[in-house]
Amino acid sequence: MATVVAQSNYIFGLRKGVTNNLCFIDDQTVVFPSGNNCVRYNIDQKWQKFIPGTEKSQGMQALALSANRRYLAVSERGERPTITVYDLTHEQGRKRKVLTAGDLPVGEFLCMAFSPDCKYLVGQSGGPTWTLVLWLWERQKVMATVSSSEGDPVNQVSFNPLDNTQVCVSGLGLLRLLTYGEGVLKRHSSAKVEGAAVLCHAWVSSRRVVAGTDKGRLLMIESGELRWDLDAGILPVQPLETRSGRGPREAKAERTTTTSGPSVTAILPYSKGFMCSAGPGTVCVFENTEEMDSYRKIREIFIPPDPCSNEPSQAQQQEVATLCLSPGEETLALSTQQGQLYAINLISAEISRGEQAHFEFLSSSFHSKPITGLSICIRKPLVASCSLDHSVRVWNYDTNVLELYKEFQEEALSVSLHPSGLFLLVGFTDKLRMMNLLIDDIRMFKEFTVRGCRECVFSHGGHLFAAINGNVIHIYSVTTFDNMLTLKGHNGKVQAMAWSADDRRLVSCGTDGAVYEWNTLSGKRESENVLKSCVYAGVAVSSDARTIFAAGTTLKEIQDSQVLREVSGDDVTYTALALSRSGKVIFTGTSSGTIRVINNPLPLQKDWTEYQAHCGPVTKVLVTYDDQLLLTASGDGSLLVWRILDKEGRGLRDREVSYTEEILITKTDLEEKNQNMQELKTRVEELRMEKEYQLRLSDISYNEKIKELSETFIREIESLKAENQMMKEEWERQAVAHQEALAEFREIYSKELQDSESSNSQKLLLEYSKNTELQQQNQAQQEEYARHLVALEQARARALEELTLSYQAKLHDKTQQLNKCQNEAMMNRAESLEVIRQIEEDTDMEIQKLHQDYEKRLCSEKETYLTLKGESGIMRKQLDSLRREVEERCEDIERLKKEGTRLQGVIRSLETDILGLKKEIAERVETIQDKEKVICEQGKKNQELEKINFLRNSMLEEQKKNMAPRDEAIRGMKEQIQEMEVELKHFHQKNTQLELHVSDLKLKLRATAKEKNMEMQRVKQSEATVRRFQVDLHRCAALLQEPRQLKEAVQEMYGCFIRPSDMVEIAGVDEDIQRENARQRDYLEKTVSSLKDQLAKDSELQRQKNLKLMRENVSLIQEINELRQELRRVRAQLHGHQAAITARNKLNRGSPADHRAGSQSAESSSQVTRLNFQEEAERIIQLQRSQIQQLKQELQVQESAFRLPSTSIPTTTAAATATNTTATRLPTLPTLPTLHALRRGEDIPSP
Repeated sequence: MATVVAQSNYIFGLRKGVTNNLCFIDDQTVVFPSGNNCVRYNIDQKWQKFIPGTEKSQGMQALALSANRRYLAVSERGERPTITVYDLTHEQGRKRKVLTAGDLPVGEFLCMAFSPDCKYLVGQSGGPTWTLVLWLWERQKVMATVSSSEGDPVNQVSFNPLDNTQVCVSGLGLLRLLTYGEGVLKRHSSAKVEGAAVLCHAWVSSRRVVAGTDKGRLLMIESGELRWDLDAGILPVQPLETRSGRGPREAKAERTTTTSGPSVTAILPYSKGFMCSAGPGTVCVFENTEEMDSYRKIREIFIPPDPCSNEPSQAQQQEVATLCLSPGEETLALSTQQGQLYAINLISAEISRGEQAHFEFLSSSFHSKPITGLSICIRKPLVASCSLDHSVRVWNYDTNVLELYKEFQEEALSVSLHPSGLFLLVGFTDKLRMMNLLIDDIRMFKEFTVRGCRECVFSHGGHLFAAINGNVIHIYSVTTFDNMLTLKGHNGKVQAMAWSADDRRLVSCGTDGAVYEWNTLSGKRESENVLKSCVYAGVAVSSDARTIFAAGTTLKEIQDSQVLREVSGDDVTYTALALSRSGKVIFTGTSSGTIRVINNPLPLQKDWTEYQAHCGPVTKVLVTYDDQLLLTASGDGSLLVWRILDKEGRGLRDREVSYTEEILITKTDLEEKNQNMQELKTRVEELRMEKEYQLRLSDISYNEKIKELSETFIREIESLKAENQMMKEEWERQAVAHQEALAEFREIYSKELQDSESSNSQKLLLEYSKNTELQQQNQAQQEEYARHLVALEQARARALEELTLSYQAKLHDKTQQLNKCQNEAMMNRAESLEVIRQIEEDTDMEIQKLHQDYEKRLCSEKETYLTLKGESGIMRKQLDSLRREVEERCEDIERLKKEGTRLQGVIRSLETDILGLKKEIAERVETIQDKEKVICEQGKKNQELEKINFLRNSMLEEQKKNMAPRDEAIRGMKEQIQEMEVELKHFHQKNTQLELHVSDLKLKLRATAKEKNMEMQRVKQSEATVRRFQVDLHRCAALLQEPRQLKEAVQEMYGCFIRPSDMVEIAGVDEDIQRENARQRDYLEKTVSSLKDQLAKDSELQRQKNLKLMRENVSLIQEINELRQELRRVRAQLHGHQAAITARNKLNRGSPADHRAGSQSAESSSQVTRLNFQEEAERIIQLQRSQIQQLKQELQVQESAFRLPSTSIPTTTAAATATNTTATRLPTLPTLPTLHALRRGEDIPSP
């Protein structure tokens, strides 16, 4: 046994094709099938518990939940179909009973139902018998069986909710009620539903059944008769009988003929009516009206579109498979035929307001088709999966949620997560694509031309990745995206590969039975092990890269190119393989969907632990990098997460694992999100202010209303107080009257009580006397009955004696008669002996005659016997040889069976390969057709070229004449380009000097302008001061005759116009101005120096660009010269061929046959020459076009680089000069008219 235990932890997926595959156990827990398990899922707490399927089960067929939600019945298909009943009150779902159909020829049970008292279970088997079986399931006893159909399929069976003896069966053209009684199921009634397939039904009461058909009709059956029939899309529902006032038959005859709508695939009753599916993605809710027979549609609920899908509306087209309602009728859940689970809260705001309601995913979106790829990373708890449903999903196995999901146009065949968890590699049928895992999207940024990549794996370091393309392995670099290595060696399809821990080795296996070990540095094969009888599906490498494990029909342990140990598959094939990081345990997936845990090194015997996991072959098995979890994916579209524990229930590693939380987001997305956040913040602020204003208004209005109400309440209270006082007075009056009436009644009733007591005592005495009399009579009767019994016993004894005597007499008579008969028989025997003797004598005579006849026949028969004996010997030998052949054939059959199981896996992979190859063939056919068209066009062109051949010599001579002046022009242009470049440098230097001079002059001009303004202000101030001084001086001159006053006036003038503090402030201000001027001058000088450095760098870059352009021009000129040399060489060859042809024609003019041969060879040689010339001409045209386009782009770049502002006149002149220089240095290329003339053989037009 294995040293570790795998415990189911969480599963993503839903098992499709199971009847009633979703049920509510309580308000928070649902049960649904997934893989080969039944899963109990808590909607609020998000936990799962598993009920595993039985061993050797071939899949679940149906589920059924009892009315008390305690028992779950699971129908499974196997060697014998079984129904297992589980007790859901037990935490692990304890198995209660296993039911079978006994000796009945039953292949599977398609649907089931519990009785309302949970005692009985009814199961409907499949065709061709369509047997309905009723069990008393707690005793495992079959109570009754009946054939529910005459060969038409049956879709559903159910019990009457109030009667456990009545069963309803529906199917194709079938809606039948059966009743159980006296050990048999009898047909009670059957509704006529010809021409319609009843897909589902439900009991809405003890007498009524609502059924849905494949044409979108709803049928109401009451007591076996059709009450009404309507389209599920009609909003108001009225019964036909109520509207027309006629019976059901007339109503059925007068039904409106409408076009058949979408199928009604599920119906669910609830307390107010029923719910049903009304086409793809739609659920209608019908409610019972006041009229007993009428229902109205009150609501429609839709499945929302999927924004991650290529076609978002495709999710709305899903057919509903099952509807279920929580016990409190708060949550409605459904499952679809594409394997998705949805739910909605029926008391939500949208439902209550009557708005359009939509379902939401119950847990997350699942894969709907087989999973083809699975991958995990190191830095994050993420697992990526891809499926044939064109989707790629990224799951978080730590929180058990779906992180990212996206659908593509092509089928996804393989997937690989980068160790950082930020990049994803997906192999599609057309290409291999690398994608970024963004915060809310999976976005492609690189494509590789690898078609149909069925396996791609990142290295452990993340710097390389390997991809499979058929039987070839490509290794790419993640940083440069270059194809580093191409590994070839497999003869068949490569199925799997694995990197070593140090990324120096890569191990691959394939359908050719080969396991190769490659060196990823040199690309060489270091070891190999080839067994052509094996088909490998998975491979793993130990941490030291010494041991290789390969899984296929068997599990092999390989070291040094030799198989050390081997474990057989025991009638199954290993389809996937994973090795724990510690190297102690190997996990394998099988073709039957089970997971096997095997110790490492491999045991010599069949020693493993097997777990029921999936209902399809396991496609991928992975172990997380901390050895805590096991991940398995299957062809049924489910992803199962296992927890790896030791025997004591602990994990294999105790250390804490830390994951990174970094994510990728594009700049535009981040800016959009920031902008949205800012807009939302402003919106919230606006709403807050608006709400505050509304609250203030509402407070004012409410205060006014409160005042009004308080006033009205005060008035009402006063009136009520007055009424209360009046009622108290009235109550007091009524109390007094009541006391008086009570006293009178007491007197009357006391008298009546005395009278009744006296009368009752008398009656009691009479009854007692009667009772005593009756007891006496009873005792007398008992004594009489005892005497009567004694008499009867005596009479019986006497009658018995009489009967014995009479029978003894009869027996004596019979013995006498028997003796007489024996005597007669003796006499008859003697007579018969005499007759026999006579007959024997006669027969002896006849025998003698016959003996002679038969002796003759015997001779002939002996001869025939001898011949037949020889023939029989020959036949015995043939029989022995045939037996040996039969035994050999049996052995061959067994061997072929094993080979068939092995080849089934190969067939599945080859079928997918065939689809890809068919697409490739179609594409190649299209390309072949296109090439044939091109060949036809080339033939036409060849015919045109044959016409041009005669004019080629003149054209070549003209080209020679034209080439010489062009070479001279090119040399002149080169010299002119060099001169212009020298001038360009000179102009650049002058331009920079002039710019610096202009900037200095501008700075000086600004400084002088400021100084001028300051001087003007000073002049104005001094003039004003002079004017005031003159006025004061004139005033002092008037006081010349008065010295004292004159002295005072002069002192006042001195104090007014000259102050020491003013002088100090003026000197300080001048110093500050000078300091600020010096600081600004230093700053400007530094700015000028930095601008000079920047200008020097820009000029150096421009010079390098010019040099690069010159080199490119030189290379183009060299190519032109090479083309000219090739053209001369072609002309020389053409001239030699033509001379040889003319000479051969002159020599061979005498013989017509030789002449024809020579002409044919000449034609072929000329045709070859024409083809070569055409190809060369086309190549020259393409090269010249690309050169022209490149030079145009360079010219635009140069123009934009040399373009400066219009205010600088020298710069504009230099740019114009550079543009002219660039234009003049372009080589003279032949124009299109020149090339067309060249092709037609005309004269080349002058430029």
